Amino acid sequence: MDVDVPLEWSTEACRSYTPADSDREMEYRTYRHESGDLRLKVAPASLDGESYPGYALTATSYPGLEFSETIRVRAVLTFERCNRIAHDFMDLFSASYDGPGSLEDALEYAYERTRDHR
Repeated sequence: MDVDVPLEWSTEACRSYTPADSDREMEYRTYRHESGDLRLKVAPASLDGESYPGYALTATSYPGLEFSETIRVRAVLTFERCNRIAHDFMDLFSASYDGPGSLEDALEYAYERTRDHR
């Protein structure tokens, strides 16, 4: 059990690295819901081809399956801020999730409350 994540979530991957073209250390972290139906990723936005200099939070429903879908929830400047948003997302998702039939509703609920409302 991971102490820094809500009970229904676990840290799937966690690493720090320094890109070849930079001297700044970057971080990458993925979280998986206990159902296996949702994965969150906190990673440099540049990994997804973005020109944004910070970090992006993405959510992938049904990861590893043919019909999986990934949405970008939010992009912010620092890893710490993006990771806090991910934790808020996890709490909101878990509060609304009631099994596979409600995945889309819970995902929408958490997304609407954590996305950038510009």
